[in-house]
Amino acid sequence: MTAQAQPVLPEDATSPVAVEDTHATTEAAHGGEHESGGLPQFEFQHWFGQIVYLVFLFVVLYFLISRVFAPRMRRVFDERATTISTAIEAARQVQAEAAGQAEAAKREVEEARAASRATAAAAKARVTEEANARAAAEEASVAARIAEAETAIAATRDAAMSNVSTIASDTAAAIVERLTGKAPTAGEAAAAVKGAA
Repeated sequence: MTAQAQPVLPEDATSPVAVEDTHATTEAAHGGEHESGGLPQFEFQHWFGQIVYLVFLFVVLYFLISRVFAPRMRRVFDERATTISTAIEAARQVQAEAAGQAEAAKREVEEARAASRATAAAAKARVTEEANARAAAEEASVAARIAEAETAIAATRDAAMSNVSTIASDTAAAIVERLTGKAPTAGEAAAAVKGAA
């Protein structure tokens, strides 16, 4: 009889399993599953545990939502609403201030326009008054010069008129002398001129 050599295995290695044993084990496992009747979730004996587990999870989730998440969300919503209302109030205040500043600027512009109109009117009146005064002074100066000229002309005319009789008698004496060859006396010439006038 011949002895078969057994392979030497390390100490931590698992012991070999025969192929026949493995096949029998898997058949037993498959057979047992087919006999149980399907998924364990649909078996009535497991429902009580599943319902208890579901109720426990519901209670835990309800507690977390009502005590932890909902107050945080409410706080965030309240802070957001407060921030929005504060921002809206600040925007309204800024808008009111801007409207007040615009009204003040408008009043200042109107006052500046009125002041500039008054200044322009005053300047125009002053210039007109100065021009009228200058024109009156020039007119008085011209009138004075005209009066002086008229006085000079009258004096010259009077002087010329006083000499006209003398000139006329001299001219008449010269003409008579030239025509007759004999010069008349001054008295005769003056009488002839006066008689002709």
